[in-house]
Formats: sequence, structure tokens, C-alpha cells
Amino acid sequence: MSHKAHTARAPHRAAFVALTALAPISWGSTYYVTTEFLPPDRPLFTGLIRALPAGLLLLALTRKLPTGAWWGKAAVLGTLNIGAFFPLLFLAAYRLPGGIAAVVGSVGPLFVVGLAALLLGDRPTVRTLLTAVAAAFGVSLVVLRAGAAFDLVGVAAGLLSALSMAAGVVLTKRWGRPEGVGALAATGWQLTAGGLVILPVALLVEGAPPALTGTNLAGYAYLAFGNTAISYVLWFRGIERLSASSVTLLGPLSPVTAAIIGWAALGQALGPVQLLGMAIALGATAAGQLNSRTPKAPADVEGRAPTGEEAPVEKAAPIVKETPIGKEPSKAPR
Repeated sequence: MSHKAHTARAPHRAAFVALTALAPISWGSTYYVTTEFLPPDRPLFTGLIRALPAGLLLLALTRKLPTGAWWGKAAVLGTLNIGAFFPLLFLAAYRLPGGIAAVVGSVGPLFVVGLAALLLGDRPTVRTLLTAVAAAFGVSLVVLRAGAAFDLVGVAAGLLSALSMAAGVVLTKRWGRPEGVGALAATGWQLTAGGLVILPVALLVEGAPPALTGTNLAGYAYLAFGNTAISYVLWFRGIERLSASSVTLLGPLSPVTAAIIGWAALGQALGPVQLLGMAIALGATAAGQLNSRTPKAPADVEGRAPTGEEAPVEKAAPIVKETPIGKEPSKAPR
């Protein structure tokens, strides 16, 4: 690619980075909305409300259903990215202090790197690995608190949630989208499939839905449509159009956003250690955008030939862990 061509593409890439970054920034608001707007102790119901209405809305807007092998692929992707990820995430959040849960989730990019090498043949650079480690270290400084306790079940759930989303991201990159199917429809398939996976589990474990107030409904509306439907569309488009190293290093924006909201809205302290962690995490995020390589086409995009700005994509993208930070609440975020 000529320097002129690369320069011409730069504004488009910067726009995609900015739009994709809105997803982890939005997910950073999950803890605040959960604690301030939602009823307590209903994590599975909350996961269901986040996924299923958003998926059905996108299906209604696009009026496209999977065909052929994509029924199975959509079910697999929806289960990995949503249906298994949400319950495991909430289990980890209930069993672990917020800071520990966030740090456990920060290994997600390393899972993505390993799975991308295995399934996509994408070999990570040393620079990418070092930048990812620096980002995880920065996150740990932001969220960890003295005296945090470990729980083996919680740690296992956190690791499995990160692995589930990492596998979903890599398979999303590998399979792409069918020809003629946009990001809205493909995201709707995944959210609907994931919500249908959560539905029976939520009914069996938590029973009938709780009585909801106007405040609860406002919180659920935000989580379902702004925090999930719009954010996941932006996230999956970013996976397709940006390089793996670029998208991976957007992950720290979620816990950093949660820390800022906790300080501004909930009065949670931000000391020198937390501020240093933010600087390290944000610096790694910026470095990830500067150091990314030119994306390559995915291994399998269902016969969809890349054209124009949609053409190049690299291999894998990260998992972003939507984990609470700041004070150590007894209630889990949804």
C-alpha cells in the first residue's frame, strides 16, 4: 500500500477507532446504572433484559433472519458472546470484590491472542503483548484495593467468562458476516440467541420477574438499548474493520470510565495510585492505536468479498470485561 493510500485511509480508521471506543466507555457505566437504578440481586434477569429486547429490536428493524449454516453459527456466537458470558460475568461479580473481578477479566486479550494464533494463524508481536500487559497493569492499579479476598469459584467464573467472550470474538472475526447482511442484523442474531440461552436459566434460578418501578424501567431501557444494542453494533463493526492490536487496547476504557463515574457520581476516592493506573492504561490504549498493523482479510467471510473501506480486517479482537470497580459492594453489577 502506498503512503498516499495509507494517508487517505487514516481519517476513516480514526473514525472507526472513536466509534468502537464508545462501546467500552458505555460498558463502564454499567456499575453505576446497576447500583443506582436497578433492583438488587437479579443478575440473570438483568442479563436477559439487556440481551433479548435489544436483539428483537434489531431483528425488527432489519427484518433479516439467518439462513443455512448461519442458524448454527449465530447460535454459537450468541452463546459465547452473550448467553454464557453474561451469567459467568455476574457470578464472578457476586463472588469477587469488584477490583479482583476486573483484574481477572483483564486476561481476556491474552485469551484472544492465543485463540487467534490457533484458529486464525495470527502471530502477535512482542510490542502488542507488552502493551497489553501494561494496560492490564494499569487497570489493576485503578481497581485493586487493599484486603481484597479471592474466591476460587469466582475466579474460575471470571476466567471462563473472559474465555467465552474471547472465543466468540475470534469466531466473529473468522466467520465474518454473510453477503448482504449488515452489522445491525448480525448483532441482532447474536443478542437474540444469547437472550434465549439466558431465559430458561433466569426463570429456573431467579423465578418470576420482580415488580419494577419507573426508575428500574429507565435503567433497564438504558442498558438494553444504549449500553447493549448500540454498543454491541459498534463493537462488532470495530472487530471487523480494525486491527486486533487496535481493538484490544480499547478495553481499559471500560474500568477507567467506571472509576471516573464512581468518583464523580458516587464520591469514590481516586488517589495517586489510581491516577497513575489510569495514565498507564490510557497510555497503553493510545499506544495500541499507533502501533497497529495494516489489517488483513479474515480467513472466512462466507463469500463476502471485501470492498472499499470494509475490506481489510485483521485477526482477533479483545474481550472487554464489564466489571464493577471502586468500592467493594455486596451487590453485583448487571
